[in-house]
Amino acid sequence: MSEQMAIPSKKGEVSEEEWQLRVDLAAAYRLIALYGWDDLIFTHLSVRIPGDEHHFLINPYGMMFEEITASSLVRIDQEGNKINPDDFDINPAGFTIHSAIHAVREDAACVMHTHTTAGVAVSAQKEGLLPLSQQSLFPLSGLAYHDYEGVALREDEKARLQADLGHARFMILRNHGLLTTGPSVAEAFLNMYILQRACEVQIQAMSGGQPLVRIPDTILSSIREQAKKVTKGMGGNLAWPGLLRKLDRIDPGFRS
Repeated sequence: MSEQMAIPSKKGEVSEEEWQLRVDLAAAYRLIALYGWDDLIFTHLSVRIPGDEHHFLINPYGMMFEEITASSLVRIDQEGNKINPDDFDINPAGFTIHSAIHAVREDAACVMHTHTTAGVAVSAQKEGLLPLSQQSLFPLSGLAYHDYEGVALREDEKARLQADLGHARFMILRNHGLLTTGPSVAEAFLNMYILQRACEVQIQAMSGGQPLVRIPDTILSSIREQAKKVTKGMGGNLAWPGLLRKLDRIDPGFRS
């Protein structure tokens, strides 16, 4: 689709810093598709562009995640206005969720939201994410929940979403899906990878029909400090170069 639509390159029109953010975010969209976490043209990943304007990049509404390129991403302001009127339109539901978080969380440069089967399944379970796996411990060290209020289009939901998220980097949107944040695209992606894996393990473990062994509370209470030591801040920036090399081998179009 990106080749058929012949989207002009923005590389020479934006700063080097913005271009790198565009490349990283486009890569994240392609990786979400590669791992099967996409939902046709729905759900969103965004990254804030440094500066007083608090502009951020988000996907054009109507493009599959596997088609997203650095140049196709849409730069918008906090009111959802396109900075370049020639860009594609965006999904207003995506704007509501992402603008709410970018407005109050300076550390949340990148926000990712998915509707995966395992993520939605866990979000619909009363107890939410359970301490059943090593993967689950990292989100459980700081996991928030937000109750379902229908399709995220109402302005008044923003304040409740912001309050529920607080300072957490992992959130389960009840009956809806998963959300992660990070100071970079790399960190937010690894957070999503770990949260998604934890949900997959939980659903598979529960499907076995056998009693489940929960990780003791003593281990859960100490995981926050362990996470810092084991992953060096979740380790996203360590894994990211390898993920980019993987994409360059099989799906390099994201860089255009």
